[in-house]
Order: sequence, then C-alpha cells, then structure tokens
Amino acid sequence: MRIGIVCPYSWDIPGGVSAHVADLAEALIRMGHHVSVLAPAEFDELLPNYVVSTGKPRAVKYNGSVARLSFGPIAARKVSKWIEEGEFDVLHVHEPLAPSLSVLACWAAKGPIVATWHSSMDKSRMMLTLSKLAQTAMEKVSARIAVSEAARTTLIKHVGGDAVVIPNGVDVSAFTNAKPMFGWPGANQSIVFLGRGDEPRKGLQVLVDAYPEIRRQHPNVRLLIAGPGEPADTLKNLSREDRASVTVLGMVAPQDKASVLASGTVYVAPNTGGESFGIVLLEAMASGTPVIASDLEAFERVLDHGKAGITFENENSSDLAKVVSGLLSDPNQCAELSAQGKLRAAEFDWSVVAERIVDVYESIRVPGVKVEPDLTGQMIGRLGRGRITPEMRSD
Repeated sequence: MRIGIVCPYSWDIPGGVSAHVADLAEALIRMGHHVSVLAPAEFDELLPNYVVSTGKPRAVKYNGSVARLSFGPIAARKVSKWIEEGEFDVLHVHEPLAPSLSVLACWAAKGPIVATWHSSMDKSRMMLTLSKLAQTAMEKVSARIAVSEAARTTLIKHVGGDAVVIPNGVDVSAFTNAKPMFGWPGANQSIVFLGRGDEPRKGLQVLVDAYPEIRRQHPNVRLLIAGPGEPADTLKNLSREDRASVTVLGMVAPQDKASVLASGTVYVAPNTGGESFGIVLLEAMASGTPVIASDLEAFERVLDHGKAGITFENENSSDLAKVVSGLLSDPNQCAELSAQGKLRAAEFDWSVVAERIVDVYESIRVPGVKVEPDLTGQMIGRLGRGRITPEMRSD
C-alpha cells in the first residue's frame, strides 16, 4: 500500500506527535508498505529518506505550548504538489485541527483520508474558530483515530462525530535491556525527568519543589534532568547542596533516550495538564524504570490505574515528595513496578499498534482509487487560510 502521512509539527524538535509519526512510518515500512511523510523541517540534510520537507516552520502558541508549524500559501503549494506526485492509496493526517499542514492536506486532497487526534484541550476562542472553519476539511475525512479517550473527547466536543481509540505505540525493543549512562544510578539512587525544562505544563517546577524534602529523607539521591529548554530559573531556589546533586543534560539524541531512562531508580512525570496519552511513561516502563506520574486521566490509563506505576496529586509537591520517598525506601515495590511496567509497555508495542492502524486503512481503501488533488477544496482552503492563520513569530 502507498501511504502518505502528514506531520503538522517540526521534524527537528522532539515531541510526542512527531515521534509517533516517525515510529509509525518505520513500522509500516517494516511491514512492506511504501510510506512518504510530509513535515516542516529546518535541516533537510538530517531527514530520513521517507520524509519530504515543507521548509522551516514558525513558532505558534498552541495548546499551552509553543508549536512549530508550517501554514500559508507556500506551504499549501508544497502540500498540493506532494499529494499530486504521491499516488497514495491512503492519506493519514495528524492533529487536523491545528493550523498546520494537516488541515491544508485535507483541503487539498480527496479520496481515502484518515485523521488522528492526539491533543486533549478545553474549549478556547481559537478552538471555536478553528472548529467552524476546519469543518470543511473534516467533512472529507473517511476514518478517525484518537490516541486516547481524552483525545477522543476533544474530537467529540470540538468537531462532533466519533473516533476509534488506537493508542500511541512504543518500540519496546529499543528500550529493552537498555544500559544506564556511565555512573548512573551507581551506588546512589536517582530520579529522572525527561521533557522541556522551561515549559510549565511539563511540571519540572513541581518536582524541583519536592526535591529538598526527598533529599532530606534520602540524602544521597540525585536528580537527572534531560530534554530541551533551559531549566536554570526553575532550579535557582535550590540550596547549593541540593543544586550540586542535580545534573542537567539538555537535548538528548533519540538513540540515547533509552540509556537516560534506564539511569533512574525512578522516573517522574510531573506534567500538570494538556496530555492525552503519555508515551514517555511507556518508554520508561519498557526500559525497566518504575514510573511515578501526576494523576492526569491520561496517565492513569497508561499506568493501568496503579498496576504499572504510581500517581500523585497533580501539582502537589508535598504529595510527590511523599510518593517518591516511599518508593525509594521500598526496593521490593520498585522491582514489582519494573516487572509490571515492562508487561504493560509490551501491550503498546508498534508491532501491535501498527496492525490496528492498517486495519483502519483497509476499511476505507478502495482498490484502484487513489488520493487525488481536490481543486475545489484548495479554493476553499485559500479562503480559510487568511481567517485561521494564527499570530506567528520566528525564533
């Protein structure tokens, strides 16, 4: 099958959606399908051979974060050209409500189209505007997927209709038997955080506020912070002694992620909201590291409601300190959570998830019918682009 996949977010910046698209594409290729991915990218020379770039993205405030997207006349022309040349049996767009390549692709194409929703968000002025204008694009979607019940609820609220829930996947083999970084956790215990250190909803501040109490009970514990963004402001109120026990890695290459996750006695996900799934929880579990996460609904589901990990009260640093300290004091519980986490992660392996997505493709695919350019849809898109283009900034 010839499959075209549209990634709305920058390929160069690590994120849940772009990682999902990359892993899905590679799983489909291993299954023997021909796959082409369209995505914004700043550095074309670093792209896999299955990715086609629409050029440098621009920064947009979206869903409580800063997303890097491509949108506008130039991007629209590149989308139309990619669709025309692709001769795809199925077009698969991700996050079609974002002002991005995905909605442009829906406008520009007709035929078998699948859309996947990743985000969980509440109503907002921006979403209200987008849902009305994007309806012309959504009407062309033949099948809908949501990565979680939270994402499915967002779809129902903002667009209407329903979706089949197919979770994010994880390449379990990439994390199984991962070796910790040199010196970690070593003779001492350690806590790992992986995420943007300067993005409030990732919750690093909640963990840092809990850290002095954790160290009071476990004086030799260390904290490993990995991911893009500068966390200096978040760490500035720590005492000199506590700060000396914190290591900041910065951006981590994909091939090093498993080693980072395996370097913790525990992995902490203190995210405060805006999460519809929690792929990094599965990655930590696949690496054998016990997981502690905020009690977001999406995280509760991934952790199988306490069977594969522990939750704490969202944004409550005192509760987080209590939960982390308790787990660090109980090696038997650590071992049990490690074992249960591996079993849970295996349920989400891409070998399982990709087959379910292909079943959706097959349900709408028509033999002999290709995804084609839609000139009428492109005209509608030109009328809509100027009305939903968000304020953008280059950085």
